[in-house]
Amino acid sequence: MSATEKRILIVDDDADLTAGLAFFLEQHGYTVLVAHDGREGLRLARMELPHLVVMDIMMNERTEGLFTIQEIRHTPELKNLPVFVLSALYEQVPDFRIAPEAGWMAHDEFFHKPVNMPRLLERIRLRIGPDVPKEVPA
Repeated sequence: MSATEKRILIVDDDADLTAGLAFFLEQHGYTVLVAHDGREGLRLARMELPHLVVMDIMMNERTEGLFTIQEIRHTPELKNLPVFVLSALYEQVPDFRIAPEAGWMAHDEFFHKPVNMPRLLERIRLRIGPDVPKEVPA
């Protein structure tokens, strides 16, 4: 992995979603890391220092994503890491909205599942910069 590649960490227990989202982002030049629970996500974030995290809320525990975001915000090397929440809460509770400025969830943006992939890509590009073409082996 080159130093110029943008790394995105996806933390979600839905294997189909993570595979599809990872494929989509990789096709747009991003390097993708995947964790299937908050503990693994936090470990990978500390180890790999991604440029952005896409976090689910409800995983093994109902609010696991919320606590993982709080841990990220309390980890010095990760505290400014952009966190995009991707959750089905919009489907289950249609009027559920959490503005980033509310502060208690400490996320940067909130997207509902199923996610609008072009919109997510647009917001990722605005937050961490454009995708970087992968080097083609000689």
